[in-house]
Amino acid sequence: MDKITQTNLDSLFSEDRELQNKAYSFLMEETEKPVDWAYEVWDKLLGGLKHKDNHVRAIASQLLANLAKSDSDGRMFKDFDRLLAVTMDERFVTARHCLQSIWKVGLAGKKQQQMVVDGLGKRFEECATEKNCTLIRYDIIVDLQNLYHVSRDEAIKEKALELIELEDDEKYKKKYAGVWKK
Repeated sequence: MDKITQTNLDSLFSEDRELQNKAYSFLMEETEKPVDWAYEVWDKLLGGLKHKDNHVRAIASQLLANLAKSDSDGRMFKDFDRLLAVTMDERFVTARHCLQSIWKVGLAGKKQQQMVVDGLGKRFEECATEKNCTLIRYDIIVDLQNLYHVSRDEAIKEKALELIELEDDEKYKKKYAGVWKK
């Protein structure tokens, strides 16, 4: 790993928000493509999912989702549930940041794609009693649409449409369906 990347990784856990945000932006851009240093930071980011600072939890979850495409050893298969758990974080903004990026795990391969679709499907059903259920469900439908847009796998679209049909409120059913009409 080069020195600039290492410095930015160290800055992720800084209490200086400006420094932390710059590091986040740099690393998110770096991890848009596969990197050879994923496993040098993997465990630290997993630890970040439980960090006392919700900002660190959000950053760690988003970076892990991006790093899935660099996961040649398949670690995400055992760690995905830990990542998915952040979508239920006590701080909704943290949960939402994770939720909005978790679909990227599915870009790593067909098996990862299925794991994401299954995990999001389960999350869609389980969130029915949560305070922000409609936002969670909307984000899940957008995630599935994003994954479909890249993969063109009709099974993803079918799953999303199935989930939309589970919604009882016609207003929200229409809103979720609108994601697929774009």
